[in-house]
Amino acid sequence: MTRGIAVAVGLLSLALAGQVAAQSRVADGAEVCHLDDGAWDAVALVNAQSIDRLEWAPFGTPEWGWDTYLPLMQRELGTRCAAQSAVFAQRLAGWQMRYGLPATGVFGEAEFQVLRGVLQERRPFLMARVRGECPEPPPISELAYLTVQEEAADRLTRLLRRDTLDAWRRMVAAARAEVPALAGNTEFLQIVSGWRDPVEDAARCAQDGNCDGLRRAECSAHRTGAAIDLYVGHLTGMGVVSTEPASRHFMSHSPAYLWLVSNAHRFGFVPYVFEPWHWEYVAEPAG
Repeated sequence: MTRGIAVAVGLLSLALAGQVAAQSRVADGAEVCHLDDGAWDAVALVNAQSIDRLEWAPFGTPEWGWDTYLPLMQRELGTRCAAQSAVFAQRLAGWQMRYGLPATGVFGEAEFQVLRGVLQERRPFLMARVRGECPEPPPISELAYLTVQEEAADRLTRLLRRDTLDAWRRMVAAARAEVPALAGNTEFLQIVSGWRDPVEDAARCAQDGNCDGLRRAECSAHRTGAAIDLYVGHLTGMGVVSTEPASRHFMSHSPAYLWLVSNAHRFGFVPYVFEPWHWEYVAEPAG
C-alpha cells in the first residue's frame, strides 16, 4: 500500500469510528455502488488491485487474489457491489468494526480468517469437531434414497437424511424457478455425494493417504447424512470436486453457486468456505 493510500485509509478509519457504516443507496430498485463524495475511492482502488493479485495461501496452497471468496463476503456485508466499489469498502469497514478489526475497508488475510470463522461457527458438525467429538451417524431408518434424476453421474452415494433431502428438494425447485440458467440445465445442483458410511469413508481416505482435514477427513461431515456435495459447474479438464485454486475460483462464480450463497440459508443450508460444492443442512429458519 502506498503512503498516500495508507494515510487516506487512516483518516477514513478515524472518521468511521463510533458509527455504523452507512447503507448503500438504492435507485430505481438497483443498488448504487458509488458514493458521490469520493470518500472511499482510494480504499476501493486497493481492493481492486488485491482481488486478483494478493499472494497468499489461506488453505496451505498458494493462491492469487481473493475473488473466490468474494460472493461469501458480499453476502456477509449485505451488498452485491463489486470489490472495487466504494460501497463495498464502506460496508467492509463497518463489518471490520463489528469484529474488532481496524476499520480500513481493505480486504486482507485477517478479514478472511474472521469470515472463515464466522462461517465455521454456523456448522454444528464442525463445532462438535472443535470440541473433540465425532457425531454418530443417524440410524438407517432416518435415511432416504435419492431418485436417479437427483444424483450426479459420478455419484458416491444414494442416501441422505430425510429432512435434508426434503429441504434440498424444496431448494432446488426454488432455484430452478428463479434462475433460467438453472432451469435450463438440470445437472446443476444434482447431488454428487450425500451420506457416506463412516467405516468405509475413513478406510478410503486412510488408504489414499489424504485424511488432511480439507479434501477428506477421518471423521467426515458426510457421516451425518446432512452434508451434501452439489454440482455447481466445473472447469474443463478438472473434476466436479477438484480443490485446485483455479477450479474453486471457477465454481465460485457459477450461477448455481451464486444462487446458493444468496438463498441456501432460506432452506437451512450453510456453506463450507473451502469447497463451493459442499453444503450442510442445519435447520430452516422459523417463519
